[in-house]
Amino acid sequence: MDGTTTVVVIGAGVAGLTVANLLRRTGIDCVVLERHNRDHVERRQRAGVLDFAAEQVYVRAGLDDRLLAGAPASGSLEIRVDGVSRLFDAAAHTDGRAGRLLPQQVLVRRLIETFVDSGGDLRFDSADVRPHDIDGDRPYVTYLDANGHAQRLEADYVAGCDGFHGVSRSVVPPDALTTYRHAEDVGWFTVLTDSPPPKYPLLALSRHGFAAHFGRGPHASRFYLQCPPGDDLDAWTDERVWRQLRLRLADDTLPDGPVVEKAVIDARSFVVDPMSYGRLFLVGDAAHIVPPMGGKGMNLAIADADVLAHALHAAVRNGDDGPLRAYSATCLRRVWNDQEYSRWLSDMVFHGADQSTAGPFHWHLARSRLDRIFTSTNAARAFADLMAGTA
Repeated sequence: MDGTTTVVVIGAGVAGLTVANLLRRTGIDCVVLERHNRDHVERRQRAGVLDFAAEQVYVRAGLDDRLLAGAPASGSLEIRVDGVSRLFDAAAHTDGRAGRLLPQQVLVRRLIETFVDSGGDLRFDSADVRPHDIDGDRPYVTYLDANGHAQRLEADYVAGCDGFHGVSRSVVPPDALTTYRHAEDVGWFTVLTDSPPPKYPLLALSRHGFAAHFGRGPHASRFYLQCPPGDDLDAWTDERVWRQLRLRLADDTLPDGPVVEKAVIDARSFVVDPMSYGRLFLVGDAAHIVPPMGGKGMNLAIADADVLAHALHAAVRNGDDGPLRAYSATCLRRVWNDQEYSRWLSDMVFHGADQSTAGPFHWHLARSRLDRIFTSTNAARAFADLMAGTA
């Protein structure tokens, strides 16, 4: 069975659903293909802080009432050094341009509801998705539908929003992309728990190592702990997790709760240039990965989606391909800016914690940088702008 549409969107995460909703708002036809079922997609736990720039994407599109309702402002960050807390008020340094606390699974659920309610075509359980002829005038995508039947969709454009391990980037000839990779010298142990979230997002540094505590809704928390790269996950028993968290956060009263998910991930960076090939456009994690520190992964995906949706509108409605030709360069300016921010912040908190990570010289440098954001108005403003995504 064959079909046609203007844009095929591969992947129903934040990137793909944002592209799809923005296209729907301007009357451009699209079909979203997602290999998982709806329940799986809506339950995936990921980032929870929407920066100001990403928030404004939905505001400009008139989607904020549906997508952002009830999401509290996130304008402050608690930084705890050797047990002493200081509150960084980012909103005060950016004329009130605060982000929002919005768990990714909540945003995804609302994006799905908004798209489907508007008549959008979202096909879950689509297997073996693969784009073809992306360098021609009429690309097409093949897949197996939920009943296992072979399908083919012809389109004018394909948006590859299927993440780092997705198929979209793999169909681009390797010699057409320049790939940049960087691995940090530390690992991240991440744990999701059913325990109370902090009042403010929290970063804690001490001789015991780095730890962070973020909310994931009213009754859940995401914790990060510095660990060696490739650390043994089995060595992180629940008892050890809570002991290390209380030690690194300098909080003996930290309430525990059931551990829902544990993982050891590498702090890595990845960028491809360009982010497009022919009529295929890579969006979000399909084109770049940033370290968890700074929380820019989801926000970059939203920024990419916004640029692509506007470029597609210019091409489809106005016959102007200029914004599509500039898509990669436009996105990569922000990508590299946020890569630098994530690397700077990672170095500061990792090197400023346990001296064994980078040695005493870099420990002192990191502590100096950290102190500067509380003692220098200009440094505070720069940090706040980066947090808000407005730098």
